Amino acid sequence: MSVSSIAESAAQGPTVAGIPVAFILFALTLLGVAIFHYHTLRVGLIGLATITAYKLIFTGFDGVPGLTGLAHHFVHEWVILANLFGLLVGFALLADHFEKSHIPGLLPALLPDDWRGPVTLLVMIFVMSTFLDNIAAAIIGGTIASSVFQKKVHLGYLAAIVAASNAGGAGSVVGDTTTTMMWIEGVSPRDVATAFLPALVALAVFSIPASLAQQKLSPIVCDPPPGLHLDWSRVAIVALILGAVIGTNVIVNTQFTELADRFPFLAAAVWVIVLVTTPWRAPDWKLVPPAALGSLFLLSLVTCASMMPVESLPAPSWQTAVGLGFVSAVFDNIPLTKLALEQGGYDWGALAFAVGFGGSMVWFGSSAGVALSTQFPQAKSVFLWLRYGWAIPLAYLAGFAVMLALIGWHPAPA
Repeated sequence: MSVSSIAESAAQGPTVAGIPVAFILFALTLLGVAIFHYHTLRVGLIGLATITAYKLIFTGFDGVPGLTGLAHHFVHEWVILANLFGLLVGFALLADHFEKSHIPGLLPALLPDDWRGPVTLLVMIFVMSTFLDNIAAAIIGGTIASSVFQKKVHLGYLAAIVAASNAGGAGSVVGDTTTTMMWIEGVSPRDVATAFLPALVALAVFSIPASLAQQKLSPIVCDPPPGLHLDWSRVAIVALILGAVIGTNVIVNTQFTELADRFPFLAAAVWVIVLVTTPWRAPDWKLVPPAALGSLFLLSLVTCASMMPVESLPAPSWQTAVGLGFVSAVFDNIPLTKLALEQGGYDWGALAFAVGFGGSMVWFGSSAGVALSTQFPQAKSVFLWLRYGWAIPLAYLAGFAVMLALIGWHPAPA
């Protein structure tokens, strides 16, 4: 056995039927989330504590044993975790400003008054996510849906909102954390942009059944309430927050790439605007605790995923890329993308679609899904999400099939 094989075996630790125990513990955590969906935070934290204790005793972290290894691990992960936490909580306040600006109440005048209305809203979310973080696009979409459907939003339509936000971000280097990572590592935005083809196909597949189900449950409101006027101050605050996110993302990742993984710039940008504009229009601070709890759940799963002994991926191929999309539904796509970039040999557009859109298949498979579930707790059921969001896996496969047929598989040099 080679030295590298011995090192890899040591990093994986004990196995059961050839499967590292760490993976089994993570799988049990995900199963617990699926079964006990009213206690997701508790399950996530118990899973994190169990995996952390196991690695402290048996394997260490990234080759470093004990508490020193744990500290070393968080030195590398804290920026991602801080960005996610800051964005999820900050965007909850953004959604409150957006709702109180009365934009959602005025939108029915612009949307068709039949099943095409929900479809149009999903297209709007898709477009927003191409230049805006997909978490914000999902939250804004959920806020609009709550208004135009009189707070009766079908679970299948909630899944479609998440899918639309993830699909829109898949082809844009500023629309998703994973595509931004590719950009930082030197992947051309043009190579990532090929993901728009399968994303648009997927949108066409899942948007219609989800919209028909929504229209049947609660038809779109045809007319806005009388006497409703825009609160331009809150509109300005929403614009400032979104502008800060977009501007910070572009500037940091084009001018200061060496600093991108050293500080949570995106979260900081959101909170600077939130705090500076508080004397102008104060946000509803009561929203912070529930948003923080929802964020801690996602962070617990992301941290668990980052501790998994995934040293390499299978050989790059379109089949591997398709598989990574399904894995992304339950496994954080950030470490998967990092490994793929290190390995090379992928078609980056295909990979961007796989890891970006694949998380839509389960509610906790993407940060957009977790953020939306904070607004709509009924979404926190894996079984109901799969039941009513059945079109999303089909849309994923349809998008990939069309991409392979029309564009093909064009791997970058390994």
